[in-house]
Amino acid sequence: MDPASMRDFATRYTAAWCSQDPSQVASFFAEDGSLTINSAAPSVGRTALAASARSFMTAFPDLIVEMNAIERHGSGFIYRWTLSGANTGPGGTGNRVRIKGYEEWIIGPDGLISRSLGHYDEAEYLRQLQAPTTKP
Repeated sequence: MDPASMRDFATRYTAAWCSQDPSQVASFFAEDGSLTINSAAPSVGRTALAASARSFMTAFPDLIVEMNAIERHGSGFIYRWTLSGANTGPGGTGNRVRIKGYEEWIIGPDGLISRSLGHYDEAEYLRQLQAPTTKP
């Protein structure tokens, strides 16, 4: 994909994460595409990918993902993002989180993500998620 097409793809992928519709996120992946987040087991196939997206969308009903950059990296791309939202979903802490991360994408011949390796600072995420809330 040329840089302008990839930027458009990444912009639409970002909007899908903000949509509260997990199937929109999954639609950016090949039928048998995969997403691995840090050291977790990969989510493989659109049903599993939608479930993974749903877990974030449920935990953060006001989830916002911002695209920070899309960069060519070897034969793939690096998609850099910032996630923010309040953990007000079922059983949530009510705390706001803001974390940066990135995904390493391999784009298949169909123009969709065949593999994504996602990375973020899990310790920082947990610190923000579990931080004691202060009451006025």
